[in-house]
Amino acid sequence: MKIGGKLIFSNIFNFLLILIIGAFAIQNLNSILTKLKFIEIADDLNFSFLEMRLSEKNYFLYRDEGALKEIEQKAAVTQGVLNSVSRDVIRATGRQNYDLLERYLGDYLSAVKDISARHSRDLQSEERLRVEGRKLMEFSDRITHLERTKVNGIILYSKQVLFVSFFAILILALTISHFLSKRIVMPIKEIESIAKSISAGDFKIIQKDIPNDETGSVIRAINSMSGELRSREEQIIQSKKLASLGILIAGVAHEINNPLNNISMIAQTYADAYDSLDRGQRIDFMGKIEGETERIKRIVKNLLDFSKPKEPDLAVADMNGIVKDTLKLVQNMLDVSNIETSLELGAGLPPVFVDGHQIQQVFVNLVANSIQAMSSGGRLTISTFTGKDGNTVETSIADTGKGIPQEFLPHIFDPFFSTREDAGTGLGLWVSYGIVKNHNGRIAVDTKPGRGTTFTVSLPAHK
Repeated sequence: MKIGGKLIFSNIFNFLLILIIGAFAIQNLNSILTKLKFIEIADDLNFSFLEMRLSEKNYFLYRDEGALKEIEQKAAVTQGVLNSVSRDVIRATGRQNYDLLERYLGDYLSAVKDISARHSRDLQSEERLRVEGRKLMEFSDRITHLERTKVNGIILYSKQVLFVSFFAILILALTISHFLSKRIVMPIKEIESIAKSISAGDFKIIQKDIPNDETGSVIRAINSMSGELRSREEQIIQSKKLASLGILIAGVAHEINNPLNNISMIAQTYADAYDSLDRGQRIDFMGKIEGETERIKRIVKNLLDFSKPKEPDLAVADMNGIVKDTLKLVQNMLDVSNIETSLELGAGLPPVFVDGHQIQQVFVNLVANSIQAMSSGGRLTISTFTGKDGNTVETSIADTGKGIPQEFLPHIFDPFFSTREDAGTGLGLWVSYGIVKNHNGRIAVDTKPGRGTTFTVSLPAHK
């Protein structure tokens, strides 16, 4: 159902409830007015009946023959009044009570006429007059009291029904409003969530319970847009890969060409000077060729590592242990370069879930970069500590080298980018960045030209 339809349904439902309660209130109000009108009529009739009984009393006490004429006249007038308001009396008390009241009044008038016609006092006729007068008054008083009681009952019942109805309507209105709000607001929150995800680069789609209304149409449109953006992003990434392919090939050709030229020159020199070389010199020539071959192997290996990254062999590990093992691997390089090493390992570090050999490769690359930056002499500081949020383990490698120029910082993790003109393939930081990213970590750099550089590797703590 559309949102407009839901709102219309809610309004119609609330209107019907109010209409039912209003109809009930109007019906009860009409009943009360009818009863009150009868009570007003009954009070007038009772007053007339009371006057007739007073005239009857005068007749019996004072032998006033004229009193009978007064009773007769008042009874005739009252009978006429009763006939004129018959519809209201019947509506209030019912046909049966009206007929009884009319009959009692007729019997009383008949008893008065009977005495008047005899022109003599008759105990039986007088007794009949007293009985009929008493019956008329008692019946009139009884139905008047009964109708007053009914009015009070109707008022009390109406008050209770209206009180209950008010809270029932209030609860129903709140329930329906909550239901409609949930049906409308929840999809809007889903739309907000997916919009934020798309803006963050996560082109997910909503698959659960898409409503068949305007918000559902928006969600389906956003899902379509998200799929299209994902496809476009893949196309852009592919185009970037194709654009960087030329740079990659040029870098590989350049890096491999240098050692190949060296091998060629060594081989030519070796062939020309073979007869004049002793055994040690020949071995030295072969060692140079082997060194250049190893250089080519390292270039190809690094390229293979990035063209087809290996899945990490993850295991629970201690970061301090990994750092110590790494330091053993590079200690000879540090000693040869006359670099002082400071190790500041944090206590009580949480474990990490990593491929220890790959993380060692990252640290070796970073240490090698620091050694190159410091040339001969300097200080290397390796620190481990827990991240500020307690959910990461941080490892920083700081040197006192020449630092990295600010204009180079955006490119230091690009393949084949190197600040060393005489050596280096420009793949070490690229490889390191890929390994850390595969471990759901981050690698950051802080540098001050002329004062040194600090690389910080942040890896998730294992829980």
